[in-house]
Amino acid sequence: MTEERRQAVLRAIVDGYVATSEPVGSKALAAQSALGVSPATIRNDMAMLEEEGLIVQPHTSAGRIPTDKGYRSFVDHLAASALGEPHKRAITTFLSDAVDLNDVVERSVRLLSQLTRQVAVIQYPAPREGAVRRVEVVRVGHERALVVVVSADARVEQRTVALGNDVNDEEFERIAREVNEAATGLAPAAVDGALRAWARRQGQPEWADGVASAVASAVHGGTIDRVVFAGTSNLARVGGGFEADAIGPVLDALEEQVVLLRLLHEMAGDASEVTVRIGSETHLESLSRASVVAAPYGRDSASLLGALGPTRMDYPGTMAAVRAVARYLSRIVEAQ
Repeated sequence: MTEERRQAVLRAIVDGYVATSEPVGSKALAAQSALGVSPATIRNDMAMLEEEGLIVQPHTSAGRIPTDKGYRSFVDHLAASALGEPHKRAITTFLSDAVDLNDVVERSVRLLSQLTRQVAVIQYPAPREGAVRRVEVVRVGHERALVVVVSADARVEQRTVALGNDVNDEEFERIAREVNEAATGLAPAAVDGALRAWARRQGQPEWADGVASAVASAVHGGTIDRVVFAGTSNLARVGGGFEADAIGPVLDALEEQVVLLRLLHEMAGDASEVTVRIGSETHLESLSRASVVAAPYGRDSASLLGALGPTRMDYPGTMAAVRAVARYLSRIVEAQ
């Protein structure tokens, strides 16, 4: 069996199973596909695919269905599918009407769920880290202070600092003035080192280090580490691909956002235009019968968006939709 025909038979089995949710037999493949070989030849090919762990026979005398390994081989051999022009125009129109970042995220997740007919998930984008415009330290009672950092892009972050006992007004005002002078105008990457050096100057009180840490945290803060999702009703739609007992665990995973965030962070490390995790590859029992197709977007491709559905999903269509929405969303986020 040639490699080319092996992939053709595997693809025909995947396509048939995705379309019907029924095991695919050799006679059906010979009659409906363009393989151009006899059922006996296809049976031999299927036997070899089964030996390789790419397909499995769920019941005696039944046809074959793909395994997670089979889906992985299928996905790895996919050509880069492109979304049709009507869909591209719909994406452009739908997202261009967004009024702010929150709106564009909400629109994107709804649009992706409609295009893929799966659950769409978007990791919220991190805001731009602007240079420090001003630092204010305001006393709150005798032993605490509020550190307020205003960045050049008008983002405001606040942190609370413990002062300790017996901090006089003169020392407090000096620290407030000096930390503002030390941090103003610096880019986020330069703040940490500059403030560490400032806090270690001779004569600085112990609580100056806490102020420095609070400013550095505020400068780098603001990343909204959460996910937004839409289309959970697709889990239960007729023909959606999920077995009834698999829906509950998937819903639990969606509710437990830290689980999804951990998975998305891992997928971000794959450095691919589109990344696919299939079933057991998620390393999550709750998603053992699900697949996640994700793509990076935004500044430095730091965030991901994706579609979560059954392992029996339309991988070419889903990958094309995720890739297209990620590209359009990147353009909008980068222009913010």
